[in-house]
Amino acid sequence: MMGNGYGFGFGIPGIGMWIFWILLIVAIVWAVKLLSDRSTPRVGGNSALEILQQRYARGEIERDEYEAKRRDLLD
Repeated sequence: MMGNGYGFGFGIPGIGMWIFWILLIVAIVWAVKLLSDRSTPRVGGNSALEILQQRYARGEIERDEYEAKRRDLLD
């Protein structure tokens, strides 16, 4: 017999459909994660904390300003 009209014809009726939906959901979650990683704001590959550390190291900002901004970023 060529199947009974359920699922995709993989063995037990409906198991093929379950596999299809699970793979579809995994693909959607993977795509959303991939897109959200791309939208994370980074300037030249540096995070905001790295930029702040670089500015402090170059002497562009004083220690008090560095500490205040660092606390803001980490909170």
